[in-house]
Amino acid sequence: MRSGLAKTEILYERRLFNCEPWPGSGNGTLGKPMRAELETPTQLFFKHREPSATLQKFVKIFWYASGHPQAFARERILPIQTVELVIKLGGLYAGMSGPRSESFIIERRNSDCLLGVHFKPGGALPFLGCAYGELHNTSLSLTDLWGDKRTRRLVELLHDTTSVEQKFDILERWLMWIADRPLDHHPAVSFALQTFEKDPGLLSSEAVARHVDMSQRRFIELFRDEVGMTPKLFCRVQRFQNVIRSIAQKTEAEVDWVDIAISNGYSDQSHFIHDFRGFSGLRPTEYLPLRTTSLNHVRIPG
Repeated sequence: MRSGLAKTEILYERRLFNCEPWPGSGNGTLGKPMRAELETPTQLFFKHREPSATLQKFVKIFWYASGHPQAFARERILPIQTVELVIKLGGLYAGMSGPRSESFIIERRNSDCLLGVHFKPGGALPFLGCAYGELHNTSLSLTDLWGDKRTRRLVELLHDTTSVEQKFDILERWLMWIADRPLDHHPAVSFALQTFEKDPGLLSSEAVARHVDMSQRRFIELFRDEVGMTPKLFCRVQRFQNVIRSIAQKTEAEVDWVDIAISNGYSDQSHFIHDFRGFSGLRPTEYLPLRTTSLNHVRIPG
């Protein structure tokens, strides 16, 4: 994990972001509230942008979200193999949520103003400053990952811009600056990700290891180091996510669970229900009426 900035890094930061470093607030907070986007929103607003070519292998989208239909709500976040960088604008939280094989609970408010980066599987690797496995089923603050000084610099830069597009620009430039390794995966991991995302049941880790001329043990270690999960667990979560996506636009009456299970490679209905409940904490029929407009967010009644 990273610590403070050297003087040469500060000079480089000035050129990269066209700004002067600012003094830290010294009170343990992340910075002052934004001018334009701290008004309490009443409706959900979402905007996103794809990255430039330099980051396309690692970043899916940069995103901004504000508001919530309810003044306060608790939501269950479903397992997913990717990392999410989340900064609460005008608040105290800035961190990364790691790849998940378990669901977890978050709190939402209609005053939320959130900025984030949705990474592709394994996509946060060059920007972590720590082992990818340390993020499995947990979250770490950006201060833990990058150090207090760097985190303050990023958050202040974001607070001092008024447009969402400018914030996306800053996040993109920051990631390119903070990267501590080449923006590429090991060829074996790249091949495995392409294979598993296309069809998580197509090849076993043993078969992939043979294809890339590597021992199975070495391949599993390498994949876990760069993606945060073992290949087997990654494929199980991928298959679960395929189920969630396949029913996203369907009404409860349109969902045929037997067909969904078969088309996603489950051997039988009981295996499917066991996996679904293990990942989501819900039976498939319990999940449907609790869906929200956000794919992996599930309402918690009450």
